[in-house]
Amino acid sequence: MKRIHQIFLMFLVIGTLSCKKSKAQVETKIAQPTKSYHQVKARTNADSPNWSTYTAKTIDRLPGFTYTKDPEVNSYGSWKVEKSAGSGFFRIEKRANRWWIVDPEGYPFIHKGVAVYRPGTSERQIAAVKTKYGSTSNWLKQESQYLKDNGFNGLGAWSDVDLVRTAQNPLVYTIIVSPMGSYKSQHIKNYGGKYEVAGWQGYRYDLAMVFDPEFDIYVEKEVSKIAKYANDKSLLGYFTDNELPWKNDALDRHLNFLGKTEAGYIAAKKWLDDRKGKDASITDVTAEDRLAFTGFYFETYLKKVTAAIKKYDPNHLYLGCRFNQSAEELNNPEMFKVAGKYIDIISINHYRKWEPDQTIMANWANWSGKPFLITEWYTKGEDSGLPNKTGAGWNVPTQADRGYFYQNFTIELLKSKACVGWNWFTYQDNDPLNLNTDPSNRDSNKGIVDSDFKPYQPLMDNIKTLNTHSYELIKFLDK
Repeated sequence: MKRIHQIFLMFLVIGTLSCKKSKAQVETKIAQPTKSYHQVKARTNADSPNWSTYTAKTIDRLPGFTYTKDPEVNSYGSWKVEKSAGSGFFRIEKRANRWWIVDPEGYPFIHKGVAVYRPGTSERQIAAVKTKYGSTSNWLKQESQYLKDNGFNGLGAWSDVDLVRTAQNPLVYTIIVSPMGSYKSQHIKNYGGKYEVAGWQGYRYDLAMVFDPEFDIYVEKEVSKIAKYANDKSLLGYFTDNELPWKNDALDRHLNFLGKTEAGYIAAKKWLDDRKGKDASITDVTAEDRLAFTGFYFETYLKKVTAAIKKYDPNHLYLGCRFNQSAEELNNPEMFKVAGKYIDIISINHYRKWEPDQTIMANWANWSGKPFLITEWYTKGEDSGLPNKTGAGWNVPTQADRGYFYQNFTIELLKSKACVGWNWFTYQDNDPLNLNTDPSNRDSNKGIVDSDFKPYQPLMDNIKTLNTHSYELIKFLDK
């Protein structure tokens, strides 16, 4: 009888251990180090014959990473852990050498967003809203919940913020105002609607006209529009302009191309005179001079726009002017040093790289002393049925490949302790039939949903996996 009792206890223990193991398998996922990472083909656009193969990490294959469930989130999408003092608005804070956004209640927040969140602009998209949702208010309710269900908590630039603000618990949004862009639209009329030489984003001689006294009028006019948002706790902050032409040889351009009575020439010549004496000319300019001038030039812009932002809204963060040129401002220590004096979170549109470079991101943080936010990045799937001939993002074969790219890119971002979020570009695909958009935004699979608001599920499955385990991933990477 004793022997039977011992056998019964032995089977009971084995059964109990077996049950516990099964439960653990359900609740805990352990990355499989024996699995290799995904290999993804990519090319620059559909016209390129050249495919390259890149490695894409995903968290289920990240060696040693065990993940179960991120902490509970509050209405802002912040994790309800490690609470600090809440200021009533979003702010930034550095803890244990990692930067965080801190929400109005004091909880840590990473801005996981999508840009251009709005209920369509083309005839096809507008019709799809009526068919699928019945109204824009229903679209807002259903799609906002869909984003939250997939781990998003924020919205990037060019979203329909006035519609978003009507929601009971709106996604944390951003606003873009364009004082320089608005000034350029007026300034070009002085030249019959066409500059003699126009460069990046159509700016004359690739120069932002920061020294023009007329620009000050547009700073005041455009930035004053933000006053109505000053007390909104769901607002993260403001961008000013987008991808301005911050050329490394801006000093040469001011002196060589502008007329001697133009404000830009006068400012550049005075700067050079003060630096090297009144007999100095363009032939005396060194690489060191050019670098120093970019800081002076950029600071002129920042002084004006930040003063206006603080005048009309002292409560919210300034998110910068969306750097994007890797050979220019993204590799310019002087500009990042200046940015750190005025910008709370530096915004960067990140293209032409399979993944962010750790050394470069470290430079951004060290030069500026501030965190950064990736405000545009994407890939296009060639299984979408769209031409995919335009846009700066990579082309990849499938939606699953887009998802692998998303995970790999964000894993690398979070390795940098200065990254406080990302805004995928964009919410909805371009509609090729919408000729009102510029050619670079007309025919490509950039969205997480198509023009009929149907999600790209393999992409979204990967996005959800990363987004809903990002806190655990941060803690793992910080070890």
